[in-house]
Amino acid sequence: MKIGTPKEIFDGEARVAMTPDSALQLQKLGYDCAIESGAGAAAGFSDALYEAAGVEVVKTAADLWATADIIAKVRQPDANELEHLTDAKTLISFFNPAANTEGMDAAKAKGANVIAMEMVPRISRAQKMDALSSMANIAGYRAVIEAGNNFGRFFTGQITAAGKVPPAKVLVVGAGVAGLAAIGTSTSLGAITLAFDVRPEVAEQVESMGAEFVYLDFEEEQQDGAATGGYASVSSPEFREAQLAKFRELAPEVDIVITTALIPNREAPELWTADMVAAMKPGSVIIDLAAEKGGNCKLTVMDEKIVTENGVTIVGYTDFPSRMAAQASSLYSTNIRHMMTDLTPEKDGQINHDMEDDVIRGATVTHKGEITFPPPPPKVAAIAAKPKETVPELTPEEKRAAEVAAFKAQTKNQVTLLAVGGALLLLVGLVAPASFMQHFIVFVLAVFVGFQVIWGVAHSLHTPLMAVTNAISSIIILGALMQIGSGSFLVILLAALSVFMTGINIFGGFLVTRRMLAMFQKS
Repeated sequence: MKIGTPKEIFDGEARVAMTPDSALQLQKLGYDCAIESGAGAAAGFSDALYEAAGVEVVKTAADLWATADIIAKVRQPDANELEHLTDAKTLISFFNPAANTEGMDAAKAKGANVIAMEMVPRISRAQKMDALSSMANIAGYRAVIEAGNNFGRFFTGQITAAGKVPPAKVLVVGAGVAGLAAIGTSTSLGAITLAFDVRPEVAEQVESMGAEFVYLDFEEEQQDGAATGGYASVSSPEFREAQLAKFRELAPEVDIVITTALIPNREAPELWTADMVAAMKPGSVIIDLAAEKGGNCKLTVMDEKIVTENGVTIVGYTDFPSRMAAQASSLYSTNIRHMMTDLTPEKDGQINHDMEDDVIRGATVTHKGEITFPPPPPKVAAIAAKPKETVPELTPEEKRAAEVAAFKAQTKNQVTLLAVGGALLLLVGLVAPASFMQHFIVFVLAVFVGFQVIWGVAHSLHTPLMAVTNAISSIIILGALMQIGSGSFLVILLAALSVFMTGINIFGGFLVTRRMLAMFQKS
């Protein structure tokens, strides 16, 4: 079968769904590859590079749609492109099925199979095909670069002969894939980075990247993002008011705001209101990554950059991945290639559209003349993090009661053991001679005392194993010293050897501990 990639016809779209590198991998799966002439030029991939990779360069889009069995695209196809579909073709592309009923009806009428890349389920096995995350990662990075391009100062603080430059303060609203990419880029450039998200489980991720998580003085149980496909759930009106109040508090302080908050199949929530924009300092920048869905900022204008009366720049571009076309094409074509790998288990160049496979079924929106959107939930769902159990703090009376109960339980165990041991000694004494019993009782007492001494040693600087071995060695030395004055040469020799060998163990333990501690010292 032949897989082909036409040139994107969406205005300003520079990405391409097949690169020379991905074409080489597709050929290893048994496919022939074709591309429309000039399809990769805007991303930096010339026709010559494709020809060198063994890809057939087709002059027109019509010829490519006619000859290819599988069409790989980036943007949602328009009505004219859908006319080229047949029941023998498979389309792999972003398709926006939730808001594209006309497109699904057209694909159904043609009998074509359509795989929507934004519908790839967010489970571990499908991460390599998650085109939404790939593009969001680029968008988050590019948002910070765009902010720096419109911001009049350094991100990092500097002290120079010409004066002191304070670091920029960046607020990232939404800590999904795009938000985390923005946080990483912002902190690496030296800015003081704050981040907010309604999902409490992302706080540790944010802080691990060097940013400060913005907490609210408001308690609300939020559903774990893993249980909602990696997205935030809708918040209560009370939570929203607390959230907006916090943003109003931060607005005069921050220099750059990057908003990334989106909820699937909904308009973007309005999080940065007009009064917050008015409270910001002149020269501040807002990058709204949710502009395509209405924007998180009240004043955002889709696909435009505006400057407010108080000098705040608001960027509402919707083509951030396309502004880094080479990188975006490389990642997206890799997502396509992994999808084709799953569709071609035999590596024979023939599609096996297995609707029992969670990933393929989840991404398929039309199949054999039927609309299959929305898909059923995957059999293997993402595992939501268990909520942390909060241990209630005990009152002094409860602590005292717990200590008394623990002491009683310990005493009971010790008395029981002593009683059982005494009974066993009596039973042995009934049948054993007196000379044996004298030595046996000394042996039992030695074991008991030794056990109590050894396990009572606190390991402050040693590992627990070193503490125990040193305690055992100490007891051996003590016994050897008591026997070293014996009249028997053999006993004196054995006692001396015991002192020597156990001394090596003890002092060696301290030396090893010293070397271990030295490994963690700066000087």
